[in-house]
Amino acid sequence: MTSARIVRQDEHAEYYFQERCHILEWWNHPDDPQASIARARVEPGTTTRVHRLLGTTERYLILAGRGRVEVGDLAPIEVGAGDVAVIPPGVAQRIANIGDEDLLFAAICTPRFVPECYEDLDAEGE
Repeated sequence: MTSARIVRQDEHAEYYFQERCHILEWWNHPDDPQASIARARVEPGTTTRVHRLLGTTERYLILAGRGRVEVGDLAPIEVGAGDVAVIPPGVAQRIANIGDEDLLFAAICTPRFVPECYEDLDAEGE
């Protein structure tokens, strides 16, 4: 069980992830397996790799910028600050930055994200 705490982030802890985006883990701890929260940053003109999370629901809460999200069989749709995309477990997903500045979103996962749940589906293998 997680104890009460305040977690401050170090912007220098951001890392590049194979999905073609930069990740800053805001909260992802084994003591709290129910959820994780990360900030994702997608550079202008970049589209993330098609992927899915096995056994994990993910939510993209758009914080800044403009994107086009593709989730499963839904038609691609433009998103902006305040929009939330809900991605059920095992559903293919990707997001493109269609603006001139970084696209920032919170990736909220339940249960928490672990690397073993990530499955790359990008057929191009780029």
